[in-house]
Amino acid sequence: MSARVLPTVSVVIPCLNDAAALEACLASLAAQSLLPAEIVVVDNNSTDNSVEVAARHGARVIREVSPGIPAAAAAGYDAAGAEIIARCDADCVLPPDWVQRIAQRFAEDPELAVLSGPGRFYGFPAGVGPVITWLYLGSYYQAMRLALAHRPLFGSNLALRTSVWESVRSRVHRDDAEQHDDVCLSAHVGLDYRCGWDRSLVVGMAPRAVLGGANLRRRFRRAFHTLAVHWRAEAPWERWIRRFRGTAGAAAEPATD
Repeated sequence: MSARVLPTVSVVIPCLNDAAALEACLASLAAQSLLPAEIVVVDNNSTDNSVEVAARHGARVIREVSPGIPAAAAAGYDAAGAEIIARCDADCVLPPDWVQRIAQRFAEDPELAVLSGPGRFYGFPAGVGPVITWLYLGSYYQAMRLALAHRPLFGSNLALRTSVWESVRSRVHRDDAEQHDDVCLSAHVGLDYRCGWDRSLVVGMAPRAVLGGANLRRRFRRAFHTLAVHWRAEAPWERWIRRFRGTAGAAAEPATD
């Protein structure tokens, strides 16, 4: 497929005091087979030199003073100017065809609204990283699938059409810093839009999410909080009923699982 017919892609990266990791992330974006139309780094009140790193790599830097990834991610999506918004974290290392594969998937499937893929922890001894990734992300996917009635999106590796974001942006909980923003977005798009999953579209992730009991407890606490907020609007059994009755807006499962 000719690159001329591919949709344009903005890459959004929320960032808080991640200068060293951001350097590696932006270097991997500079090596893409298809360069993004723009890179939007959202500075969420960093006190290190993250802003300088972003500017040196040619990223557009915007500032979001409201603390928390939900506010930072939403601000980046609002600022993105391309047809497709791709999202990763500052500590991600992207494969060289990441942007191109995202653009191709959306070009090939006009009905595709959102695309996500997995991550793999780097920095562990050989053989350890895949096991920890499977234990951590595998349990996350299964638990969230039961809670949401569909596969969840993964915030370190997702993309959505700008038009889809514009349709749900007023409903996401951007002012709640204790939300998992990807779970929140999943709750608003998973049953009503065609969401794809590409298991071969893998990004590298720093292992800090699984290092230390405090990190794990915080993530589990946020997961329960996020689900509780959304369940007040629509309980899990109501979501499953809506899915199986066919009253969801579009297919929640991808064609290529």
